[in-house]
Parts: sequence; structure tokens; C-alpha cells
Amino acid sequence: MRIIGGKYRSRVLAEFAGESVRPTSDRAKESLFNILALKLYGARVLDLFAGSGSLGLESLSRGAKEVVFNDCAKDSLAILKKNLAALKIPVGGEEAKLLNFDFLVCLETVRGQFDLIFLDPPYRFDYGEKALLKIAEKGLLSENGIAVYERDRPFEGEIAGLEKYDERKYGKTYMTFFKRG
Repeated sequence: MRIIGGKYRSRVLAEFAGESVRPTSDRAKESLFNILALKLYGARVLDLFAGSGSLGLESLSRGAKEVVFNDCAKDSLAILKKNLAALKIPVGGEEAKLLNFDFLVCLETVRGQFDLIFLDPPYRFDYGEKALLKIAEKGLLSENGIAVYERDRPFEGEIAGLEKYDERKYGKTYMTFFKRG
């Protein structure tokens, strides 16, 4: 796993061992960040299910001002801290803030609005839909903000307060894009 573009381009990231974790593929990540290219510079980003931090780190590499990384697993945060250290990004500085909360607690706790929110929860649970409902309820997306929900199937249904405006498929992964409704 590596950073695809920007100032940290080609830097290799530490990742989880084993088959139970499925990081976003380089192909899917490159396509995603090509879509989001004009939204990144100066953006405030929330990487809600951060894992190793791949999506948030890619955002910083491409000009995001601040990324709030959240994961409830201490193992994930340890790998994320290792990746931040390798890129010489200070934890708790202006660029990177780390939270260790359940996703709903995080959404209740964070302050302000975000220009981008990445939701890449474990596929076997419906955490993403619950998170989108809370994002809409709390008004966490900025006026032109985007929430990107990664999962293993197309998104069906509606989220009150958000509008699904695009969906892309990359291999077995679907990325669904939402904006304020």
C-alpha cells in the first residue's frame, strides 16, 4: 500500500498483516482522488474508520489542511501513528488529529464541519448507513462537502438530509458519493 499522488507520492505505508483487513486498492484510491481532486486543497477531512490512515494520508499528501483520523481499534491507531511518523507528520498538530472512539461517539464529539468525510467501515456491519444518518443529523458536511461511503455492494435506499449523487464500482468495491440534500 502506498501514497498515490501529491507531496508524499510513492511513499510506502505500513499495513495490517493477514486477510481480515481489506485496504482500499491503489486503483480504486487513485480513481477516487482523481474525482475529488478539486475538493482537496485546504480541505478539512474526517477519516471516520481510518484503519492504517490510507485515505486521510492521501488527502494530506494532496493538499488537505487538516485530517481527523478516527478508529476504535488500538491496533489500527498504532499502524496509523507509525505511518504518520514515517511521513514526519506530527500527531495532534495542525494537520493530523487522532481519535480513538466508536464511530457514533466520534460523530457526536467532533466539532465543526468537514469538506470530505470518508466512511470505509467493516463490510459485514451496517455502520456506514448509521454514520451517514448521524452526519446528516449533526450537519457535519460543509455546504459543498462530500461523504464517500465504501462498501461491497451498491447503496440502496435514502438518507434523510443527504443526497446520493454518484456511485462507482472498482472491482468488488462500490464507492457512493453523498452531498447535503
